[in-house]
Amino acid sequence: MVHQYKNNGYNIVLDVNSGAVHVVDGLCYDVIAELEGAPETQTAERLKAPDTLAGLKEKLSGAYDAKDIEEALADVVELTEAGRLFTPDTHECLIEEVKKRKTVVKALCLHIAHDCNLACKYCFAEEGEYHGRRALMSYEVGRKALDFLIANSGSRHNLEVDFFGGEPLMNWQVVKDLVAYGRGQEKIHDKRFRFTVTTNGVLLNDEIQEFVNKEMDNVVLSLDGRKEVNDEMRPFRNGKGSYDLIVPKFQKLARSRNQEKYYIRGTFTRNNLDFAEDILHFADLGFRQMSIEPVVGEETDPYAIREEDIPAITREYDRLAQIMIDREKQGKGFNFFHFMIDLDGGPCVAKRLSGCGSGTEYLAVTPWGDFYPCHQFVGQEEFLMGNVEEGIVRPEIADEFRSCNVYSKEKCKNCFAKFYCSGGCMANAYNFHGTIHDTYEVGCEMQRKRVECAIMMKAALAEEDSEG
Repeated sequence: MVHQYKNNGYNIVLDVNSGAVHVVDGLCYDVIAELEGAPETQTAERLKAPDTLAGLKEKLSGAYDAKDIEEALADVVELTEAGRLFTPDTHECLIEEVKKRKTVVKALCLHIAHDCNLACKYCFAEEGEYHGRRALMSYEVGRKALDFLIANSGSRHNLEVDFFGGEPLMNWQVVKDLVAYGRGQEKIHDKRFRFTVTTNGVLLNDEIQEFVNKEMDNVVLSLDGRKEVNDEMRPFRNGKGSYDLIVPKFQKLARSRNQEKYYIRGTFTRNNLDFAEDILHFADLGFRQMSIEPVVGEETDPYAIREEDIPAITREYDRLAQIMIDREKQGKGFNFFHFMIDLDGGPCVAKRLSGCGSGTEYLAVTPWGDFYPCHQFVGQEEFLMGNVEEGIVRPEIADEFRSCNVYSKEKCKNCFAKFYCSGGCMANAYNFHGTIHDTYEVGCEMQRKRVECAIMMKAALAEEDSEG
C-alpha cells in the first residue's frame, strides 16, 4: 500500500507496510500514482515488464519526456527491490502470535482521587465521579495495586504508574506514601517504578514541586491554552476561571524541570478550532513540551467536534506545522506530541498492530481497587475485570482487548495511518459504536492529518539540515 500527498510544496510518498518515506519530484510522484492505481499488485518483476513502461509513456508523455519517464521508473524499481516501495503486507500473519502473547502488566493508572476541585465542562470523569461516587484511594488499596503490578509484570524491569483523578493532589499524602512503598520494593523485586502525575495545578506548591521533581519521571499539566479558552471550559465550581492561579505554578514547575519530562496538556473544542493559537500561547509562556487533544463528546454537546469541523481542523494542523518549522529555524522550536513520529524505529510490531495495551498491559484502578481496561472505561460495569484482592477474575475481557487490532477493524485495513495510531482509541470506538472493533471516524480524520503533517515536517527540517 502506498499513500501519496502534497503538503507545503513537498511531494510525499509513504510506503505503508515498510514505513519508508520518500520526497520526490513531480514526475516520480505521478509515475508512482499511475503504478499504485494499476489493477495489478506491483512487484519489481512486474515493474520491469515492457508493458509497464509503455503504459506509463502513453499516459504521461504529454507532460514529461519519454527518457525522463524511463529514468523515473528505474528509480521506482530500485526502491521496490530494496523493500522501500510497494512492499507486501507481512504484518497480518503475525496477528495470531500477538493474540497468544501472555498478559504481562507493565502499567497502572491509579485513580488516586475520584474527586476534583474544578468543574471542567467536557470532563468524561464527571468532575471526578466516573459514573459513581466521590472517593479517595486509601494507602492500603494503592499498596495492593502496586503488589499486583509487581506480581504480574513478569521479567519486565521498568514499571509505570500514573497518579490520576479527578485531581490527584487532593490525596497527596497517599501519593507520597505509595511512592515510598514502591521505591522500597524496587531492589527486592529487581524493578524500577516510573511514576507520573496528572494535575490541574490548583494545589501545586513548592513542597509538592520538590517531591515531584525528585520522584516523578513525567508530569502532565492540564491547561487549555489562552485565558479565555481555558476559563470557559475549566472553571472552578463557582464559575471562576482557573487560568490566573495555575499558569504561574506551571511555568515555575516547567523551569524547575529544565523544560523536560513534562507535558502541558490541553483540550480543544469546536469553540476554539483555531487551536494553533493556544499552542503558540503555550510556547510564548515558555513551555517547550506540549499537547492539545481534540475533545470527544456526544454530538448534542455544544462543544463537541463534528464532521463538518474537520476541514477547519485539518487547515489548522497545516498552519501549526508550518509555524513550527519556522520557529525551529529561528531557534525557538518546541515539541508538539501529535507531530512526534519516529520514522526510523517507531514502536514494536505488537504496538503497531494493537495499540496502547489497555486491558492487557495497562489497567486502571479505582479508589476502591477495581480493575478496568483503562481510565475511560471506569464505571462501565461490563468492563469490570477484577480487583486488587482477587486479581483478574474476568480474563475474557483481556482476551477481547488482545484480539483488537488494525486487522480486526474493517475501517483500518486500507488506512495509511494504521501503523501510527494502531487502530485508535478503543474506548472511543466502544462509546460511539458499541464495540471496540470499530473506529471513531472524526478522530481518524484528525489522526490522518497529524501523520501527514508530522512526515512533512521531518522532510522540511531534513532539507534544512542538508542545506545548512
